[in-house]
Amino acid sequence: MAKEKDTGRKMIAQNKKARYDYHILDTYECGLVLMGTEVKSLRMGRASLVDGFVQIDDGEAWLHNIHVPEYVQGTWTNHAAKRKRKLLMHRAEIDKLASKSQETGHTIVPLALYFKDGRVKVEIALAKGKKEFDKRQTLREKQDTRETNRAISAARRRQRQG
Repeated sequence: MAKEKDTGRKMIAQNKKARYDYHILDTYECGLVLMGTEVKSLRMGRASLVDGFVQIDDGEAWLHNIHVPEYVQGTWTNHAAKRKRKLLMHRAEIDKLASKSQETGHTIVPLALYFKDGRVKVEIALAKGKKEFDKRQTLREKQDTRETNRAISAARRRQRQG
């Protein structure tokens, strides 16, 4: 019997800074063209999406500045850590992204890198940069919700004890 591949979604890396720095307008799931040593390195759960971005050249989507460290047991066949990687997307999606990303202030950023049914996928997003006051507003809202949740849980604890 053939060995079954992993099912489900196993997270490798997330770009939490992207959600802080950008307003996320639209998300897409794409495949990646990778070398064997890159997949082995990703299976070890090591990657960084922090400075990553997507660029569309000649009708092809390319992922830049994603750091996938070299595979420790790799030999001369090892990959470059920050090479550009091709994204696997439908033509219509690429054309739609290309037209929208041409608008002022719009960019395409990676949000997450994960295994889905044994294959490496990347979630990318069409995003618009936030201004400094937007970032402060986001932090303030997070802090407010955290404080209200604490107050609610404290009240429930007091109610159970009383």
